[in-house]
Amino acid sequence: ALHEFPSDIFTNEDRRHGAVVLHVLCAVYMFYALAIVCDDFFVPSLEKICERLHLSEDVAGATFMAAGSSAPELFTSVIGVFITKGDVGVGTIVGSAVFNILCIIGVCGLFAGQVVALSSWSLLRDSIYYTLSVVALIVFIYDEKVSWWESLVLVLMYIIYIVIMKYNSTIHHCFERRTKNSANMVNGLANNTEMDDNSNCDATVVLLKKGNFHRKASVIMVDELLSAYPHQLSFSEAGLRIMITSHFPPKTRLSMASRMLINERQRLINSRTYTNGESEVAIKIPIKHVVENGTGPSNSAERGVNGARRDEDVAEAGNETENENEDNENNENDEEEEEDDDDDDHEGPYTPFDLPAGKIEILKWLFTWPLSFVLYFTVPNCSKPHLEKWFMVTFASSTLWIAAFSYMMVWMVTIIGYTLGIPDVIMGITFLAAGTSVPDCMASLIVARQGMGDMAVSNSIGSNVFDILIGLGLPWALQTLAVNYGSYIRLNSRGLIYSVGLLLASVFVTVFGVHMNKWKLDKKLGCVCLSLYGIFLCFSIMTEFNVFTFVNLPMCRDH
Repeated sequence: ALHEFPSDIFTNEDRRHGAVVLHVLCAVYMFYALAIVCDDFFVPSLEKICERLHLSEDVAGATFMAAGSSAPELFTSVIGVFITKGDVGVGTIVGSAVFNILCIIGVCGLFAGQVVALSSWSLLRDSIYYTLSVVALIVFIYDEKVSWWESLVLVLMYIIYIVIMKYNSTIHHCFERRTKNSANMVNGLANNTEMDDNSNCDATVVLLKKGNFHRKASVIMVDELLSAYPHQLSFSEAGLRIMITSHFPPKTRLSMASRMLINERQRLINSRTYTNGESEVAIKIPIKHVVENGTGPSNSAERGVNGARRDEDVAEAGNETENENEDNENNENDEEEEEDDDDDDHEGPYTPFDLPAGKIEILKWLFTWPLSFVLYFTVPNCSKPHLEKWFMVTFASSTLWIAAFSYMMVWMVTIIGYTLGIPDVIMGITFLAAGTSVPDCMASLIVARQGMGDMAVSNSIGSNVFDILIGLGLPWALQTLAVNYGSYIRLNSRGLIYSVGLLLASVFVTVFGVHMNKWKLDKKLGCVCLSLYGIFLCFSIMTEFNVFTFVNLPMCRDH
């Protein structure tokens, strides 16, 4: 593969005497560049596209968001098929998939700082479809060549996955009903089935249901619901909780807080149907609001039943209006604080002409200055209101930069592997896989620290489905159908089949481990997952170096 790239300015002898360190630094800088382009430019542009196309959360997550987090792996695979014509792309995706499952779940377990509860539905849904994808991959690459119809099957499987995500809430509803019915039959709790069966994945319904059940007037926050009912919250509630934290811009937080206000208002209106008389309603409405609105208890009593009902309406409306005003003031304060935080923490991309505060921030700014300078003039930041309409330009230009950085990254890694005598597949499974998956790992860890275990696990397994079905299927389909119809993609390494087999085993072990750990993500499970990742790396590397059986020809050397 080395000869498919431009010639290096250093000779092989120079690289062996220390110049290879420069290539390692360049490759690491490319990892960082890819993370910045994906997180700060590519993903915001995809969010805008999803908004314009009016896609639901599930479908957007399965298509555009997965593409956003897995863009480096996809472009590495494209380079592996069309430029290096080797196994670097397959190796990267297989290694990245194992890293995503074992390493990300392990890191989340160790550093989440709490025991995170997982729901069986999202883990089973993603892992079952992921298992089918890996089985299909093993069947197709077993003969060391991939034909046009095999690559097309992989792409079609991904389209089916999108359809499943589209009807996720309906399927989840059926799954919950069956499991709860069986549980109720065993425990003799048939009375509770009516309330449980009416639940679905909509955040409003969950909030209303919990509100009616408790009958209390305070605002029910989603994080309270998550801690109290870890197995009854879906992706949408988790999303609502996360989108009111400081990880999101003020505009998003304000709109999410407004949604929570609307939900709470509906809950308050609904809760009145559960009250049996005037006294209960009076208890629920704080006395100071009742007096302020001129509808004290004595007035209510004198006016009779109808008057009392009207007064309750007025009092409740006054109470809600005041709450809304307070919440709006709080949101405005939050917005100001958020803007201050943004200025201090520089959550967005650095700009080349604004020096940040703090020594560490200045060092980061200096380190990323060449990158931020180039991106500042070539990629419009569509997350800023005045550049929002340029989201398609952001999408196109960031895609080109991801392709360019991926090319540089694979080029550097190929030179490093050649210099040190390491096969392409091993460089893909280890160095490239870890480098391209670090942004995913960071995102999952932030989510897990918020107590959102399901989102962390779904992110890691969901991006794997995209990697295998689109990351491998799409470049293979383009090569065998469009570029050279009827041709075959040939795989050089027999050891890849063993690595993919280990990938399948890692899924079973992870799901089994989570089940044995009573659907909890904690430090014990984290240590087990990281240990398994170490075992996988050792086994894959020994297989590629022909320790167990002959799978690879020796590396060629220039004399």
